[in-house]
Amino acid sequence: MSLAGNLFHSSIGRKFLMALTGLILVGFVVGHLVGNLQIFQDPDHINGYAAFLHQMGPLLWVARIVLLISVGIHIWAATALALENKQARTGNGPATAKHWIQATLSSRFVRWTGYVVLAFVIYHLAQFTLGVAGSAQFKENLPRYVMAADYRVAGFPVIKAGAEVLDVHSMVILGFQNPIVSVFYIIAVGLLSFHLLHGIDSFFQTMGWRSAKWSGALRKLTLVFCLAYFLGNLAIPGSVLTGMKGLREGFRAPSTSRTARR
Repeated sequence: MSLAGNLFHSSIGRKFLMALTGLILVGFVVGHLVGNLQIFQDPDHINGYAAFLHQMGPLLWVARIVLLISVGIHIWAATALALENKQARTGNGPATAKHWIQATLSSRFVRWTGYVVLAFVIYHLAQFTLGVAGSAQFKENLPRYVMAADYRVAGFPVIKAGAEVLDVHSMVILGFQNPIVSVFYIIAVGLLSFHLLHGIDSFFQTMGWRSAKWSGALRKLTLVFCLAYFLGNLAIPGSVLTGMKGLREGFRAPSTSRTARR
């Protein structure tokens, strides 16, 4: 059997695919958080960051396609392994039943958190990328464009002052002013953090990099990482709901004659 066949048709191969795609997705969610935390800087920072991403053109689409493929393979591998484990448990008596109960608290719950997070990601894209979801105020005021300040990456200017960019800062603030959206977001990132707690631990197990000597320390480091990830995401809607973060002074709705661009 070919290498691809082994990866897709064996349990070990599926676990490796889950680990590899999981690593890609962890890199994405961390990078996504780092970018989003620019909301706490001057509005021009996150607006410039978003404009820079859009300027990447084909590279941005390559990244999106890789992410979509990774998500698809990750979900497929997780579902296939779950079904395989269920079939293996059938008719194996009390000993396997005990193992099933232990697995329920880790593997089974984590799998469902993945589905909930996927549902939120779809809504999140519909609201902030496609603009087809959200409150009436959100839809009426966006998309909105503003004049950019200089935005630099590694010291190099990538967005020049005076360029017209999408007002992502206002988009985020208006989106999270809706308590229902914010609560849904907080629950979703909480479940994602729990998902990462199990997933990262499983990644090291699959790759054979976890040993009895340092498994305890690994678990603690993973817990700290997941907690920091959750708190970083919590800070964004939390600051909006508490009024610590608001719209740019002088915010006004765009003219109705302006054509929205994507």
